[in-house]
Amino acid sequence: MPLVSTRCLSLHKNQAMNTPFRALLEHRRSIRNYLPEQVPDDVIKRCIESATLAPSSSNLQLWEYYHVKSKDKKAALVKACMSQPAAKTAPNLIVVVTRHDYWKRRCDANLDFFRKVAWDEPDDKPIRASTYFTKTIPALYFDFLGIFGVLKKVFSFFQGLRRPMFREVRASQVLTMSHKSVGLGAVTLMYALAAEGYDSCPMEGMDSKRVRKILDLPKGAKINMVISCGKRAEGGVYGPRFRLPIDEVFFEV
Repeated sequence: MPLVSTRCLSLHKNQAMNTPFRALLEHRRSIRNYLPEQVPDDVIKRCIESATLAPSSSNLQLWEYYHVKSKDKKAALVKACMSQPAAKTAPNLIVVVTRHDYWKRRCDANLDFFRKVAWDEPDDKPIRASTYFTKTIPALYFDFLGIFGVLKKVFSFFQGLRRPMFREVRASQVLTMSHKSVGLGAVTLMYALAAEGYDSCPMEGMDSKRVRKILDLPKGAKINMVISCGKRAEGGVYGPRFRLPIDEVFFEV
């Protein structure tokens, strides 16, 4: 009996490891050398639509995606990416932008949605949503010269002595939270590209100030990363994949 159970468990595990999603994970690599073939515009738009389905903190969706098609802007963007091969050989470049400065308008968009689709529900969901987007989120995201951040930090410290309390309340910490959510969208975009048969490479090695200037964005917009995409060329993958053993990163407590 134990032998049968073990074999069944092994079979189930092997089936799980051979799912289409697992195959996608295994196939996607960061590509540093591309073929000149362009990714069709409709594919890129479809993949970005998929990226917008990624989860985001408080559903604020503080992301923007810029497909750089202008030859002049693309050349400038490659230079801003330190002319690394992943950018220089890529037929397509997408800039992922964190619009942390849009938190207020994204709150309003969520409120408009709730007013249209959920306001007639009999429970208190609309009331809680209204309170969350008109009081809780502004209290967290609003700051002035870092002053309110210090006050919020002191408040969270003393509140945390009595009950569980959100601690990441300084302006830089809230911005990091926005970047994390936008990063989830970027990851989804890369796997969407892989599902369409295209390769990609996320690049954080770039001059964010120059990239922002190329796109003519205000200071409130923050560059999250640049993603190159296309078809991998020979030598596009620099070597075999290295990952730490699972027992070094996974723990049961």
